[in-house]
Amino acid sequence: MSTLEVGIIGMLVFVLLIALRMPISYAMALVGFAGFSYLTTVSVGINMVAKEIYNTFASYSLSVIAMFVWMGFLAYYSGIGTRLYVFAYRLIGHLPGGLAIATQAACAIFGAICGSNTATAATIGAIALPEMKKYNYDVSLSTASVAAGGVLGVLIPPSVIFIVYGMATEQSIGKLFMAGIPTGVLLMLLYMATIYFLTTRNPKLGPAGPRSTWRETAGSLRGGLLEVLVVFALSIGGLFAGWFTPTEAGAVGAAGVLLVSLAGKHLSWERFKKSIWDTTRTTAMIMLMVAGAMILGKFMAISRVPFEIATWAGSLTIPPFAVIGIILFIYLIMGCFIDALAMILLTVPIFYPVVVNLLGYDPIWFGVVIVLVVGMGVITPPVGMNVYIIKGVAPEVPLETIFKGIWPFLLAQIVCLVILLVFPSVATFLPEMLF
Repeated sequence: MSTLEVGIIGMLVFVLLIALRMPISYAMALVGFAGFSYLTTVSVGINMVAKEIYNTFASYSLSVIAMFVWMGFLAYYSGIGTRLYVFAYRLIGHLPGGLAIATQAACAIFGAICGSNTATAATIGAIALPEMKKYNYDVSLSTASVAAGGVLGVLIPPSVIFIVYGMATEQSIGKLFMAGIPTGVLLMLLYMATIYFLTTRNPKLGPAGPRSTWRETAGSLRGGLLEVLVVFALSIGGLFAGWFTPTEAGAVGAAGVLLVSLAGKHLSWERFKKSIWDTTRTTAMIMLMVAGAMILGKFMAISRVPFEIATWAGSLTIPPFAVIGIILFIYLIMGCFIDALAMILLTVPIFYPVVVNLLGYDPIWFGVVIVLVVGMGVITPPVGMNVYIIKGVAPEVPLETIFKGIWPFLLAQIVCLVILLVFPSVATFLPEMLF
């Protein structure tokens, strides 16, 4: 067999292993090792696997993941999400669908501290869903709004997916973070407009809540919330100003949230231990995924599959935006079946050279577009990770009911994607201005 045929068979075996529910990191490592060993020798394959695993876990640059993940779990266990939701609710909860609109604001702010779509959906869902139930919100709208709002957690920095994309493509994490801010805000506003449109047409979907005074709204910033927002501004602002490296910025953010939580007595010893345990588990999972992707990438490189795909794409007689459309459609379909982080690690080595080197698109813009499309995957069936998170928060709600309410929010994501495709400067103007 030719090296290309071996590569194609390897990808088919990888898909089969995923279908058999083998963990994706193990499937990537196993296929990568087997294919690389077949094309070279077993001893060379063993040396390659050992080297890639060691380089991944010993990488200083990847330690940024642990810092920002811990910052998110500290925010989760110290109850910051609850106080964020109260603040957002008192600010805009009096509008039609106000509780669901406030949920989007809370998801955006908590996502800016947390950086995880699942943690954002779980945290805000546990707070917002009982409140929306109390005010007789439509169950499909309330659950879907939280599941969709969780996507803001990976667009607004710090974002673990942006970090991994930056590492895989050797792009500036600071630029990616900056590019994610206007895109995340745009998507949040589109979500809010969707909710307002639906509840204005049918007020029974989301009755307006009581109006809060400015004193009550300002009072909801007490209890450490304002201090945490200052810590976040210092962490991310210091990164953009060049005061900190990405790892140092994550460490400053985590230490700041920890100190504020301890000073306000919002973090017990048990919750502190849980934050350490969850951070260790999540970071190890991400590191294993990165190592598996690196091993698979070595196999893909010597099998020449990415290069053949790049050559094929370059030979197409269609406009570049049509090629981008095909690539994004592939991402959207894969996102229905594969975890977001795994999909980034698996596909970026294949599509990045095509989009950036052959088609000439901006790599920062492409990173934002990928994260947005991957965000569609976490709310669409059959995988829809965020939907299953909300199902865990509200077990009495059928999955079909949540998925039924997802479609207006998916349409909002598509509108956001079209805006990015037509006006790339939406994602690139802030990095270009600051860097």
